[in-house]
Amino acid sequence: MESELLGWPPDGPKLELDYRTFSYAGKFVMTNTGKAVIREEGEVRAAAAFNEDRTEPETLWIRYITTHVEHRGEGLGPRLLAFVRERARGRGYDRVRIAVNNPFAYEACYRAGFAYTGRETGLAELVLETPTKETEERYQEGLDAFRERDLDDAEREFLARKEESDPPDESGRRNG
Repeated sequence: MESELLGWPPDGPKLELDYRTFSYAGKFVMTNTGKAVIREEGEVRAAAAFNEDRTEPETLWIRYITTHVEHRGEGLGPRLLAFVRERARGRGYDRVRIAVNNPFAYEACYRAGFAYTGRETGLAELVLETPTKETEERYQEGLDAFRERDLDDAEREFLARKEESDPPDESGRRNG
């Protein structure tokens, strides 16, 4: 599988994804966001859309990340997040942020080197960024924010397994 940067904002390319196999597929046809993908044999397996923060030009926001339904759980999300993060640094961005709305995405971001900032968006998404000075307490604080929400069984089971655990490092292993 190969990672590829398709373009930077504001002149990002359109990326047409099948809405039946990719979440947020409609968001990738916008041309004002940059795009990056992971492909295998020419087929998109994961995609990210991102743009510069309007008030902090040194900050890049990853707005959407999606993985093909048949390839979820294979580590493509964290791999693509790390890829975009490194390309952003190379382009001069000091900080990369993402807002997530579920504990699975939260964990994936940690695997890519992001950490919870303690902030939430107006849409109740948790804001993570890199670089950051991570603490184990902050990791659990973010998980606790999800525990207070109406969750499905899989999310509740996932959070129960993470009780009192250390954050994962970029290899997916637990720190400490």
